[in-house]
Amino acid sequence: MATLAVDVGGTKIAVGLVDPSGALVHTAVRPTQGDRDAETVWAVAAGLIAEVLAVVGGAVDGVGVGCAGPIDRAAGTVSPVNIASWRGFPLRDRVAAAVPGVPVRFAGDGVCMALGEHRHGAGRGAHSMLGMVVSTGVGGGLILDGVPYHGRTGNAGHVGHVVVDRDGPPCRCGGHGCVEAVAAGPAMVRWALANGWTPDDTADAKVLAEAATAGDPVAVAAFARGTTALAAMIASVAAVCDLDLVVIGGGVAKSGGVLFDPLRAALAGYAGLEFLAGLRVVPAELGGDAGLVGAAVLAGLR
Repeated sequence: MATLAVDVGGTKIAVGLVDPSGALVHTAVRPTQGDRDAETVWAVAAGLIAEVLAVVGGAVDGVGVGCAGPIDRAAGTVSPVNIASWRGFPLRDRVAAAVPGVPVRFAGDGVCMALGEHRHGAGRGAHSMLGMVVSTGVGGGLILDGVPYHGRTGNAGHVGHVVVDRDGPPCRCGGHGCVEAVAAGPAMVRWALANGWTPDDTADAKVLAEAATAGDPVAVAAFARGTTALAAMIASVAAVCDLDLVVIGGGVAKSGGVLFDPLRAALAGYAGLEFLAGLRVVPAELGGDAGLVGAAVLAGLR
């Protein structure tokens, strides 16, 4: 029997069925409509859940839910930065009501991404790892000693809000100098445009990566600035948590060598402690499915 997996983000909501091997056998995705009222956003999720349940006649053996944060894991509520109308929204209870009689487990989307990669992707066999997404934001989740680490409220792993520049740019979290404000895709694009980059096409992270690959000096500098911030954060988190692996997914990570080459070079300059010498940074394997696969893994944890 399959597990129902739900992944709620600021851009899209995905619901899927995951079999015991970790294979995603059915998926339904719709835009989140995060600028709408709370019930309109929930109606998107509820419609997807009903659509996917209909595929198996409502028979699933568990439900795993991952959501962008902040969250309150004990209360089952969420207050995602990118869904303004969901403040203290009772997501876990809403999902439980939509799938009555089936146990529901709930976590931050970064933890689910890390779980998916740890069990079925690039993190297989890792002892302690950080799973990261570098996209419109920078998010993450921790697997420590082989198990997910949620923290006191469920928000451990919010690595995008590690401060890497105390005099840095403002962040949408209300702070400033966060790695997300420097290294997320839109942040790198803003910096490049402010420093003379003149793209021929839409100014987004994909086009910026293509320009950097072609040798555009401003685009190269934008990625160097962003990856230096990521490296500083990774070295700090790795030192605190004694990590052996970092798995990076998300849209910006699809840039390949233009991201990973300067990132690894910068990391070598920050991770100087002997116990960090074996720290590896690798691309994610599950792509956009990692959150759903990880939510299903979460549902099966006891």
